[in-house]
Amino acid sequence: MSELRFDGRVAVVTGAGHGLGRSHALALAARGARVVVNDLGGALDGTGASSGPAAEVVELIRAGGGEAVASTENVATPEGAKAIVRSAIDAFGRLDVVVNNAGILRDRSFGKMTVEEFDQVLAVHVRGSFLVSHAAFPYLKEQGYGRIVNTSSPSGLFGNFGQANYSTAKMGLVGLTKTLGIEGARAGIRVNAIAPIAWTRMTESVLPAEFEAGFAPERVSALVAFLSHESCEVSGEVFTVGGGRVARVFVAEGPGWRQDDHTVEDIRDNWDAIMAEQPYLTPTTLGEQAGASLKAML
Repeated sequence: MSELRFDGRVAVVTGAGHGLGRSHALALAARGARVVVNDLGGALDGTGASSGPAAEVVELIRAGGGEAVASTENVATPEGAKAIVRSAIDAFGRLDVVVNNAGILRDRSFGKMTVEEFDQVLAVHVRGSFLVSHAAFPYLKEQGYGRIVNTSSPSGLFGNFGQANYSTAKMGLVGLTKTLGIEGARAGIRVNAIAPIAWTRMTESVLPAEFEAGFAPERVSALVAFLSHESCEVSGEVFTVGGGRVARVFVAEGPGWRQDDHTVEDIRDNWDAIMAEQPYLTPTTLGEQAGASLKAML
């Protein structure tokens, strides 16, 4: 079968100076994409800034015969997000792919977490992904084509101690992904999310050292490249990926229980039916979900 290429395509990858973003940028460039390598160059907690990480990845791409430009703008500001997108248009004349990967950590148990620590994490992950996608959307819509890949996390999908801010942000990106998938459909814009497990500076303190090779970022980037490719028509989906395994994650609704004018005691007495999982429904729109409730009333 033919190789999936990105010749003529232009991609923006945020948080591309380290870890997963770096791997995504290199993977897309190796397959012919021209890449805007965005990274503020800060520490893991978002403090500080440096042009070094983005510049280093750009040099690696160029050394391999590819084309890339560096961006050190902040994804969490409207001005920064617009400048990132503008970098693609100014340098390469178009934009086709947006990979929202930038993120920070401010882990702390819920009782000790400050409002600032909560807000700062959401600002980069959720606000940043919104702002960059929002800045790119008019260009993608005008050309009738685009691919957006957001970065969620198993922490967001399933929760994790000490990460109330991070998990809230990452689940928020699932909602953003599903809504943009719906709104972008008519314009040929496909939007999906990944929930990766990889050995990076974000996870090296929690993943055992022996996991480093098996959970290398490159084992995530193949999925990102596929979701970014024109041949991928799926949209509004979420996929876990790591250690060589890729799986679809879906929100399901059980068959439920219904009774007119039910009381608190009725809820108690029918709790097993309410908690039942089979047969489950996997609605892809709010209308489908509401339709199941309406059907139960008939």
